[in-house]
Amino acid sequence: MISLKTEICDVLNIKYPIIQAGMAGGATTPELIAEVSKAGGLGTLGAAYMKPEDIRQTICDIRKLTDKPFAVNLFCVDNSAEPDAEKKEAVMTELLKIGKDLDVSEADIQFNAADYFNEQVRILIEEKVPVISTAFGLLPEDKVKEAKERGMKITAMITTVEEAVLAEKSGADIIIAQGSDAGGHRGTFDLIRHENGADIGTFSLVPQVSDNVGIPVVAAGGVNDGRSLAAALALGAAGVQIGTRFLSSEEAGIHRAYKQKLFASKEDETVVTKVFSGRPARGILNKFIEKFTAEPLPYPYQNSATKSVRSAAAVYSDSEYMSLWAGQNLRSVVKEQPAAEIVEEIVDGARKILG
Repeated sequence: MISLKTEICDVLNIKYPIIQAGMAGGATTPELIAEVSKAGGLGTLGAAYMKPEDIRQTICDIRKLTDKPFAVNLFCVDNSAEPDAEKKEAVMTELLKIGKDLDVSEADIQFNAADYFNEQVRILIEEKVPVISTAFGLLPEDKVKEAKERGMKITAMITTVEEAVLAEKSGADIIIAQGSDAGGHRGTFDLIRHENGADIGTFSLVPQVSDNVGIPVVAAGGVNDGRSLAAALALGAAGVQIGTRFLSSEEAGIHRAYKQKLFASKEDETVVTKVFSGRPARGILNKFIEKFTAEPLPYPYQNSATKSVRSAAAVYSDSEYMSLWAGQNLRSVVKEQPAAEIVEEIVDGARKILG
């Protein structure tokens, strides 16, 4: 019989092999993180877009709610060279046209590339967060050394076997194998070789990664219930990472219009697009994706520029112009419920299957 107490439970000091994905942009509230952790999983703060001082305050807020382990996720990516004026002008024109009915003005559209990464990591190390979670790349060697010296654990998101081998060599304790069916940003390291992210499904990726590394592997993408947890364990994973299902929780910090769109959408209604952030990400198809025809700027410039439309869409409660990140396993995301209840349902479902 496959046990729900796996290797990652020991490594992360958690009861169940369930990690709540670190979804940047405000979805991962202190309440969501704390409730998942208290329920026996590992809550994760999506801190990639946060200023260092805000990360410190949020860590403090989480610790007021729970003494259980939690993770903080950052993007390990080198900022691209600033786009030329002509490309920025093309994006500006497109955003003004699309955002006309949302009262988006030229002054609202900013092309910023603030790089807080070193300061962000410094905060995590000073605060001794239990787990540092990375996406888009790997934590630099000097920062891995500092984290390890303080007893911190490191998880690294990968999308190919090659990336998994690099992650293990870098000092990661756990590998998050993200399949192409996962919602949100693709964790692919090399976007020159894989322009829209590596296109390997979760349940093809997991066993191949498990066969080629010596550290625990966690399945991410298309996982949101007891059946998929049981399947992931049978394929060699030591746990699962779940994003979309937790977006439906009462504690998730997403807009009500976004949440309703999750409940109403189906498995064939998501696409991988770069138009919101400049990096490939899977989300629910809407008017913004259909209307934006200019060449997206590289991350983070595109992400900064489109914030104008996304923010206005939130004011108008118009999901057609929001970034609606979601995975392909949408039909079982049908209602709002407490995060702890979601964890309990997944565990109970897996136990029934595994005996």
